[in-house]
Amino acid sequence: MKLLLLLPVLDALAGEPGAQASATVSLSELASKADLVVLAQVRDTDYFTRRDIPVSGSAYFKVLIPYKASNTEEIIEVYEKGLHEHECYFPNPGVLEEGRRYLLFLRKDPEDEKRFRGLPEGCALDVLVASDNSYVLRYPVTGIALSDPLGNFARDTAFSDGYAVVDDEDLLPEQRDAMLGAGLIRPYREGRWIYTRGISLATARELMGLDALEP
Repeated sequence: MKLLLLLPVLDALAGEPGAQASATVSLSELASKADLVVLAQVRDTDYFTRRDIPVSGSAYFKVLIPYKASNTEEIIEVYEKGLHEHECYFPNPGVLEEGRRYLLFLRKDPEDEKRFRGLPEGCALDVLVASDNSYVLRYPVTGIALSDPLGNFARDTAFSDGYAVVDDEDLLPEQRDAMLGAGLIRPYREGRWIYTRGISLATARELMGLDALEP
């Protein structure tokens, strides 16, 4: 899955959200709207595709940390159907790869009580593993247009996660130059870059708030 989803990055670097204020949402609002908030890792996907693009099906996740849950299973199913702005599809890990980790905001599927679907505002924020084995939100944050001033909470972070590395071909030149200029990426190997900043999940939990995380 290409990282051209980083299109809002230029606005984020300028200190403005990547969408109009009326279209942004806070972490607290997301948590309040969600039936399930978890840190989870992709185990497998089962999508129907057209021209190699998923158009319906499910992703299966292993729950690592439940933040808002009631009787959460160890493995959860996240279903999506159709193509739309905030679609909830995920890349399938390769045979020798670990699955990506995400902070998920999900609602119960009205068509099947055993599975979940994404919120209209979006469903997932990328989470990476730092060198001290802690979990951090990748910064810049993409996937959901957030109103929280996350730049105030981002800290220099050394990552031990392969998903912290991005190929040059997956970044538009203006994105790469803006992030490089802001110190958000640095050269890793020829033709590749690595992220340099993150936001601790402890901070993200504080921003969500205890009341919003009540099941």
